[in-house]
Amino acid sequence: MGSLRITTTLQARGPAAAVVLDDEQVEQIGEGAKRFPVAATVNGYTFRTTVMRMGGEFLVGMNKEVRAGAGAEAGDTVEVAIELDTAPREVEVPEALASALANAPEALAAFERLSFTHRKEYARAVAEAKQPETRARRVAQTIEKLRGGT
Repeated sequence: MGSLRITTTLQARGPAAAVVLDDEQVEQIGEGAKRFPVAATVNGYTFRTTVMRMGGEFLVGMNKEVRAGAGAEAGDTVEVAIELDTAPREVEVPEALASALANAPEALAAFERLSFTHRKEYARAVAEAKQPETRARRVAQTIEKLRGGT
């Protein structure tokens, strides 16, 4: 498994920012696919993500949460370390959602077919609910969406 260390300027990409990689840098990491999982560290902040090819460029996207953790915005010069991430991607499913999924086999099957990121977002929506009523509503919405194939 390869790795890459660079100093680069974050590029604006819509509401997010991204580290743009060239083909040689991607080869150094050890992949050539259009999408592949990596562990990235920007300014000392480590996160798991996916390198993806968009518009002819390989990008390591940085959403608002990641940019805050790294203390960086588009236009900033940053220190970046990237390595291929071969570890299994597991989502910590809140108990309320796990229980509901256990009682809805078709929703559970749909949940398990989702990408890591989509599973994580469903779990996060439930976990971040502060009130029991909000949590219950979000669990019900999640089960309904999963039954509908969303």
